[in-house]
Amino acid sequence: MRVTTVVIGAGHSGLAVSHFLTALSIDHVVIERGEVAHTWRTERWDSLRLLTPNWQSRLPGYAYDGPDPDGFMTMPDVIDFVHGYAKVIEAPLQLHTTVTAVRRSPAGYEVVTDQGVWEAPTVVLASGGFNVARIPPVAAAVPGSVDQVTPQRYRNPAELAPGRVLVVGASATGIQIAHELQMSGRDVTVAVGEHVRMPRTYRGRDVQWWMDRTGRLDEGLDDVDDLVRARSVPSPQLVGTPDRTTLDLNVLTDRGVQVVGRLARIADGSAQLSGSLRNVCNLADLKQQRLLELFDEWATGAQTDADVDPPERFAPTRIEDDPPLTLDLNGFETIVWATGFRPDYSWLDVPVFDRKGQLRHDGGIVSDSPGLYRIGLNFLRRRKSSFIHGAEDDSRDIVDHLARYVGVGDA
Repeated sequence: MRVTTVVIGAGHSGLAVSHFLTALSIDHVVIERGEVAHTWRTERWDSLRLLTPNWQSRLPGYAYDGPDPDGFMTMPDVIDFVHGYAKVIEAPLQLHTTVTAVRRSPAGYEVVTDQGVWEAPTVVLASGGFNVARIPPVAAAVPGSVDQVTPQRYRNPAELAPGRVLVVGASATGIQIAHELQMSGRDVTVAVGEHVRMPRTYRGRDVQWWMDRTGRLDEGLDDVDDLVRARSVPSPQLVGTPDRTTLDLNVLTDRGVQVVGRLARIADGSAQLSGSLRNVCNLADLKQQRLLELFDEWATGAQTDADVDPPERFAPTRIEDDPPLTLDLNGFETIVWATGFRPDYSWLDVPVFDRKGQLRHDGGIVSDSPGLYRIGLNFLRRRKSSFIHGAEDDSRDIVDHLARYVGVGDA
């Protein structure tokens, strides 16, 4: 089977690419291993909501139009939203088709699937950036009596073994799961490394309103000093709830969650913890303070101070005087590894990786292999790239480049 472009992945990013390909009359197919929005359907816990408010849920030619623009979509809502988009744009879908290999060929690329082989001069990888949970090597030393779970496996507290839970990681995923477990009556400890502290609302507006209005979300590749660093920054400590509550380490501590330092080593059933907890939290507090100052400066310069509440400042993260430096893991029933994710490129048989196994690309354009593109990664081209609404600008840029490559139209 031959086509100009094969898009791998029918999530919101792949569908946004399909929208722009169709607009330029570029024939293509969107291959998906399951149903549309497969990852949202199968690899998210039950209570999860988007971190972005509904008014930010938009894709090219399509946007949320419900009665609660300031609310946050549940996972069924997200699935319906993405599925509805696929119908509206009439994406050329090839569902329940697993890609087993992508390799160079005389035609450009050969995309091998369990339903046949596609030949195309261009391929867009839209398979997501959260395919495989990052589990640190120290996990191998966890006592066999302790169950180990990733956020991809976690669904709700009832599915975990009774007893104490250690959540490793304090970004959005870690603090949300820790909070839910504690609310269910569990004894919870959180091992904290680098994190981004951010209030849900500031001066009466959602923090995403501020990020949007100040232009932070539109910052691009040339607007940051260290792009590698920008792409690896943890997701902010946010939760999307109807009451727009802030969830941070102070909230967890007030609820009775034990906060300890980063898990550094495990030996003989004992976890050794980093002594840098206070410094890590102080740095997160400082960065939050700088962000709020940026918001204040913008509000003054844009003469919108009168339209928002007065400036706010938040209490520093509270750390006990002598945080423990060890934990007896035999006292825990479960460890949840909320330590991030990485893409799965096991089927990509093209020499486009660096020494760390990361795909080499320039804003989604894989220059080492012309005709190969990537979409849907953190800070792919802009700070908003990882959000649903960030797919529009990134996809437009990628498809414009692709169109020039195949000589279509005036692109």
